[in-house]
Amino acid sequence: MIFNIITLFPEFFKGCFDVSLIKKAQEKGLIKINILNLRDFTPYKHKQCDDKPYGGGAGMVLMLVPIYNAIIHLKKHQPETKIIYPSPQGKIFNFQKAKELAKLNSITILCGHYEAIDNRVIENLIDEEISIGDYILTGGEIAAVVLIDAISRYVKNVVGNEDSVLTDSFENFLLKYPQWTRPKVFKGMKVPEILLSGDHKKIAEWRLKMQIELTKRKRPDLYKIYENLKNKEVGKNGTDNKRN
Repeated sequence: MIFNIITLFPEFFKGCFDVSLIKKAQEKGLIKINILNLRDFTPYKHKQCDDKPYGGGAGMVLMLVPIYNAIIHLKKHQPETKIIYPSPQGKIFNFQKAKELAKLNSITILCGHYEAIDNRVIENLIDEEISIGDYILTGGEIAAVVLIDAISRYVKNVVGNEDSVLTDSFENFLLKYPQWTRPKVFKGMKVPEILLSGDHKKIAEWRLKMQIELTKRKRPDLYKIYENLKNKEVGKNGTDNKRN
């Protein structure tokens, strides 16, 4: 899978993708990350990419022409690439969207900066606006890192143990169960006995119970979705499969 990043600040990404799973995924050829400097595509003097907004107002606006040139350049080589603009006006990013985007061959992320970008970009060149949360960042670079990291985990073979992805938080709209490791006891703090039993069926049942309890307590919004889906499944089959 190819990720393209269009940015005014390519130096921001130094080191971001050179560690952990993302580094290994690049070395294996599972993903490729291209970083394009927006200033390389501007026809204006002094590599200018921003200007004052028409009608007045605070802050500067990223100009249409450099962005247009950058996207046209990419489209020549990757005509199918999906253009994403991280924006507070987009739909909130979640695991479902990450899974959906991981099925694509190429994604291009346009990093905004300053006050805004020329609205003709949004109207004519962007495929989708995505928000990583209801807050404002200084630029789209941080959002680009979040998107690439989250999407990459659903690209086949990026995560060595794919079962770990399937049991992560939010899968099936439940939070991940709590976990422990050595030592078994430390200053009176003990690992739950069920995890030491060796009974994998009972452990699985206990972990599911913990997932449900944690989600109900910490994320009632997710628990409501889980309950609704569970009730629909029960109604569809006429019985609760978990009791059979």
